[in-house]
Amino acid sequence: AENMYFFSELALTLNEPEERVAPTDSRLRPDQRLMESGRWDEANVEKQRLEEKQRAVRRRREAEAVEALEEGKDYEGYIPLWFERKVDAVTGELICVYKGGYWEAKDKQDWNVCPDIF
Repeated sequence: AENMYFFSELALTLNEPEERVAPTDSRLRPDQRLMESGRWDEANVEKQRLEEKQRAVRRRREAEAVEALEEGKDYEGYIPLWFERKVDAVTGELICVYKGGYWEAKDKQDWNVCPDIF
């Protein structure tokens, strides 16, 4: 357990790579893969690169929202690929509900709708 960061065997297997998954699958995060290989310095550099990439996307979306507002247009913002936000009928809370498409894309190995997040 000490060599495995005190994680259970189940916890360790949850992050095992799997073939044929979407390129946005978190198990494909390059910084995570480097960390798990014990390449800490490279993992930290990669993590910084990924975080800056995420910040740049957020800044671009914010700029697009401001531009749309100035032009009097609606701006939808980020729309998840395989989930939609709905209000839970029982709790009244906002939840994400699977809307379909992932398993079909996986069967076809057609990931052209996936953004480049890594």
